[in-house]
Amino acid sequence: MAKKKLPSTPLLKILLPDSVLRNAVKDGMGAVETDHRRDYFHDDVKPHFLDSLDIDAALAKGRESQNRWDYLLSHAPSKSVVAVEPHSAKQEEISVVIKKKDRAKEQLSDHLVAGARIAKWIWVGSGKNGFADTEKVRRQLDQRGIEFVSPMILLKHLPPTPAAAVRRGKRR
Repeated sequence: MAKKKLPSTPLLKILLPDSVLRNAVKDGMGAVETDHRRDYFHDDVKPHFLDSLDIDAALAKGRESQNRWDYLLSHAPSKSVVAVEPHSAKQEEISVVIKKKDRAKEQLSDHLVAGARIAKWIWVGSGKNGFADTEKVRRQLDQRGIEFVSPMILLKHLPPTPAAAVRRGKRR
C-alpha cells in the first residue's frame, strides 16, 4: 500500500525536506499549549491554522539558555506562516521579545528553505499591560517587525488573504 502524501502547507513549504523540525509539526493548533490556545487565540481564528510547530521546544536542545520564540503556524487563508509569542506585556520585556525574534531567525536559518519568509511576528501580551507608553512601544516593535496584540489574536491581526491584498492595492 502506497503511503498517503500529506498536503504541503505553508509551514511545510518553508522547512527543508531534511529538517528535524518537520517531525514536530502537528495538525491544526496541536503544537500550541492548551492554555495558550485557549487564552491567546480568539475562537474565530483557530480554524484558520492548518498546522503548527512549537519551535521553543523543538529548538531547545543545546540552546537552553538562549531566548527562543514559541510558535510557527500555517495560516490557511493567506497561505503564509505566522510566528506567535505569548509573553508578559511589561516594559522590561520589550528587549527580551526582540531578542527572541532575532534568535529565532538565527535558530531557524538551518531549517528553512532559501527565501523562506515568516509573514508576521506577533507578540500576544499575557497578563496586564505594563507599558508606560504603549504608542512608543508599538513604534519600537514596528521597527523590528513585531506586532504587539492584547489580550488575544483576532482575525484582524492575521495576514490578509491574497484577494484582500489585491483589493487593497487597487484602492491606492
